[in-house]
Amino acid sequence: MPVPKIRIRAVNDRQIKPEGSYVLYWMTSARRTAYNYGLERAADMCRQLDKPLVVLEALRVDYPYASDRLHAFILQGMADNQEAFKDKGVRYHPFVERAPGEGKGLLQAMAAEACLVVTDQFPAFFLPRMVDAAGAKLNVRLEAVDSCGLLPMCAGGHEYKTAQSFRRILQRLLPVHLAEPPQADPLAAELPGKARLAGEITQRWTPATPALLAASPQALAGLPMDHEVAPSPIPGGPVAAGKCLARFVEDGRLRYADGCRHPDANATSGLSPYLHFGHISPHQAFTEVAEAEGWSPDRLGSGAQGRREGWWGMSPGAEAFLDQLVTWRELGYNFCKYRPDYDRYASLPEWAVETLHQHAEDERSYVYGREILRRAQTHDTLWNAAQRQLLREGVIQNYLRMLWGKNILAWSSSPKLALAAMLELNDRYALDGRDPNSISGIFWVLGRFDHPWPERPVFGKVRYMTSANTRRKLRLKEYLERYKGKGEA
Repeated sequence: MPVPKIRIRAVNDRQIKPEGSYVLYWMTSARRTAYNYGLERAADMCRQLDKPLVVLEALRVDYPYASDRLHAFILQGMADNQEAFKDKGVRYHPFVERAPGEGKGLLQAMAAEACLVVTDQFPAFFLPRMVDAAGAKLNVRLEAVDSCGLLPMCAGGHEYKTAQSFRRILQRLLPVHLAEPPQADPLAAELPGKARLAGEITQRWTPATPALLAASPQALAGLPMDHEVAPSPIPGGPVAAGKCLARFVEDGRLRYADGCRHPDANATSGLSPYLHFGHISPHQAFTEVAEAEGWSPDRLGSGAQGRREGWWGMSPGAEAFLDQLVTWRELGYNFCKYRPDYDRYASLPEWAVETLHQHAEDERSYVYGREILRRAQTHDTLWNAAQRQLLREGVIQNYLRMLWGKNILAWSSSPKLALAAMLELNDRYALDGRDPNSISGIFWVLGRFDHPWPERPVFGKVRYMTSANTRRKLRLKEYLERYKGKGEA
């Protein structure tokens, strides 16, 4: 089956050039070789035009919050991709800038010999502007292909204000789109030959060295970026992502419904960083969970009531996981697509803006500046533990991430300053920062996708959470021991 048309967007009005030397796939956010509609579209066009495939995966050095942590994770994925493309008849060109602007002109130079350029569609960070700007410059057709979720982003039609309203549209539309999945291996069928790149391209924009793709400390140290944020012990790349998913399907899936809340249970999937960098597809995660459940589409519930449980026809753990993977994650992607101000305070619901404004001058029990928060030096040992996990590993346990944000709101002198602190800490340190899903989580702290609650000081009618209540509800002993600071009991 061809890639569904609803997932393909023409970025410019240029024509396909059959006389070109190859089809170029510009890999930007779906950084993988499996379950990838963009790569599938490029490979399909290669076979139609009888042209070879060239894949460009590039990495700037000056993107916002560029650091050893983020670079290492991406580079490990590029190394995996290089290995995966090796025997597939694909010319793979991994380019990593060593100085700001070093990659300028590379895409245009490669596109000059292309029949068509295909890239990935992503609704957040600087990627939409980058793709649109490229489309205006190229003299050949540029297509952006949506591999972001099970539901094509265009299918939603508009933004949704609650998870329940989005579930209703998912439950109405998903059966059709589940019947049009991406190919597990879009390169399984043979491609027409292997392309050559012009010498001026490979000499001016030389491929990344093995040491750089291995993210060695020496190679990272030579790049002009933030070296204070060290690489995470969590390995990047599609290979590590596949192992992470396999562990979850085998063990965590069955414990997820209740265990995902408890830090000591270790029942979360751990997939968020891999989903953010495109090292794994939500389709692959869904497929492997469904296969483990012995699931088939005839088990889907009838109607579109927006129910959180029971619609998929799977076990409680699998259904709870899919509600996060599909409903909540894709709700965030939908919002970013239809709201250009998705990361601005003014994008909050009117009721939330109003109530936060009314309580902006309320007295706070504690007020902490950005640096105290960053260093995890507050009075609250549970919050400090969550912040230390973020500093050390680039992740925070799912439930504690909500508490982390709520306490920043409680301890900031204004809700706007709280938002700025959350975004900076998340985007600088989190492996899944700069993503529609983590942005949604931050704005949920301030009322997005939620409803008014009983009014309280500081929070107003925004949902209230405290560390004291969390300690009573969750199993935390091992977690607190693992992430305690010096001098803490």
